Amino acid sequence: MVSWLLISALLFALSATIESGRISDATNAELGGGGNFVTSPGTVLVLGLDRRPKGTKEPGADTVTARSDSIMLLRTGAGKASRVSILRDSYAQIPGYQAQKINAAYAIGGAALTIRTVEQFLGNGVDINHIVIVDFERFPDLIDALGGVTVKVRERCVRSTFGGKTFKLRRGEHHLNGDQALRYARVRKNECDPSEDDRDRARRQQEVMSAMKSKAFSPFTFVRLPWVSWAAPKAIVTDMSPITLMGFLSSVTLGPDPKTFVLQPSAPGPAGSLIVSEAERAKAARKLSR
Repeated sequence: MVSWLLISALLFALSATIESGRISDATNAELGGGGNFVTSPGTVLVLGLDRRPKGTKEPGADTVTARSDSIMLLRTGAGKASRVSILRDSYAQIPGYQAQKINAAYAIGGAALTIRTVEQFLGNGVDINHIVIVDFERFPDLIDALGGVTVKVRERCVRSTFGGKTFKLRRGEHHLNGDQALRYARVRKNECDPSEDDRDRARRQQEVMSAMKSKAFSPFTFVRLPWVSWAAPKAIVTDMSPITLMGFLSSVTLGPDPKTFVLQPSAPGPAGSLIVSEAERAKAARKLSR
């Protein structure tokens, strides 16, 4: 068992080292640093981009720019655990540009501008220490390395069309492979329930994260641990060193599983955006400071 854990740790460190250096200097300059997740907590901005794999028929597959499809902040380490999701259509002032949907910050100025925008949007002293950008092309490989995840569909069904292909799950429990889990997490317009919006997608994304965490404690996962360790750093782009990244993932996996706080809009805004009140933003900031 000790040898198996050692092999897994070495593979993780090697994979993380190979994948390092993909964050720009401008992005690193915007990050607060600190937060080793062992002796001190850290706040991590997690982004999922709407850029699709090249060669597919999905909208946005061949574009160079991308917007942040999902925006989430994790506060973890040293006994802390909180999650805050910001809806992509939230109306925000983008530093140096006009106010618009917050997900436009990435398309305009990449991760660096997104960090500044999110910190300004939440205010109240929120300081982002690190960033994680989910790589949609490689994320399914991590789920497959775990042996898939199990989710429970509470709606009558979840149905959506991606690139000409229909994805559908009926109510009940389902075991999903990597591609299926990614599609489930990305469903924004549920054809079975047109009343759903980004809040429902945020809930599904958190359900997949919780399912991954549960799977991490499975004895079957221990057998697959070297494969999981190799795949995990490849599924993300981050500023964190291999040691810090290992501390972050260990804290998320072994720490408590907090209920996600999704910032609720109070009114519709310009051009299809959503207005989030200052009181709601302050409430989110307080959750991240605990």
